[in-house]
Amino acid sequence: MTLVAQLKLQLTSGHSTLLRHTLHKCNLVCNYISQVAWQQQLFSQFALHHEVYHHVRDTFELSAQATVRCIAKVADAYKKDTKTIRTFRDDGAIAFDSRLLSFSKKNQTVSIWTLNGRIRVPYLCGPRQAELMLHQKGEVDLCLVDGSFYLLASCKQPTQKPILPDGVLGVDMGIANIATDSDGHQYGTNVREIRRKRQKTRQSLQQKKSKSAKRKLKKRSRKERRFRQDVNHGIAKKLVATAKRTNRGIALESLKGIRSRVRACRELRRELHSWAFYDLRLKIEYKAALAGVPVYTVNAAYTSQSCSVCGHCEKGNRRSQSEFRCKACGVELHADINAAINIAAKGAVNLPNGVQ
Repeated sequence: MTLVAQLKLQLTSGHSTLLRHTLHKCNLVCNYISQVAWQQQLFSQFALHHEVYHHVRDTFELSAQATVRCIAKVADAYKKDTKTIRTFRDDGAIAFDSRLLSFSKKNQTVSIWTLNGRIRVPYLCGPRQAELMLHQKGEVDLCLVDGSFYLLASCKQPTQKPILPDGVLGVDMGIANIATDSDGHQYGTNVREIRRKRQKTRQSLQQKKSKSAKRKLKKRSRKERRFRQDVNHGIAKKLVATAKRTNRGIALESLKGIRSRVRACRELRRELHSWAFYDLRLKIEYKAALAGVPVYTVNAAYTSQSCSVCGHCEKGNRRSQSEFRCKACGVELHADINAAINIAAKGAVNLPNGVQ
């Protein structure tokens, strides 16, 4: 499994300027190659290489391997579709391979190719990133974010052999509670209130329009994204640990197209469309793969309206966001817990024969 380690470069002002010039020159070359690709309708890396390689080397005075990487970047950009011409920002990320960049993990330094030759600079990383770097392999992206340079290194992380599960842990995702499992545990119960307070703070600062308010808004930029990432990581880690400890697989509901299907009032629209449920699912899946826990995806249709005890399905069973009362058998449960139990039951059909 490929994971990404984020490393922050510790640069002098001279080195920072040199890397900026390098990014600018490489993206200038990418824009030229993209124009040629669009005009000639050549979108494969092989065809582009034969069309532009020598001209780029002679005109832009770029090294051989840097030219190859620029051609590859343009070809990758056209893989999604060839309906529009691709353009690249001056500070867009550039991929470096082992011929352009090499690590000294013991000293935490990196040797990077630039327009004026190689430079060796130190980098910062946490314990988790240092552990990932032991398995670093493949390309490394050089990125400029808010004035700081980062390296995004691909790391081939070994995974454990999948376990033979004895059951399934169902997980229901929602807005009031980010996740609820079939054991009755709820995760992210206080997130909604935190996000509403932060939204009010942002709105208040936006209305003031003063210089100090703008400085504070800039300082708070990307804070919501980092908050989502941190919460999702924590929830995914707990769910995988529970499944691993109890020797169970994990069943997740498929939420594909949920934003286009669900109708919500204006108050809930922002909450519905801003939380990264797919990001949570991806984090659960990759953490489960590392731990050897199988993950099953099930159809979420009617899991919130069906009784987990008798199976009776009726819209009126779901009396409110949190209250579920079956009109057939009278059982009362928290609505999210009831849905999680139904998801677990659907996921159980994936178990080997003989396992209940």
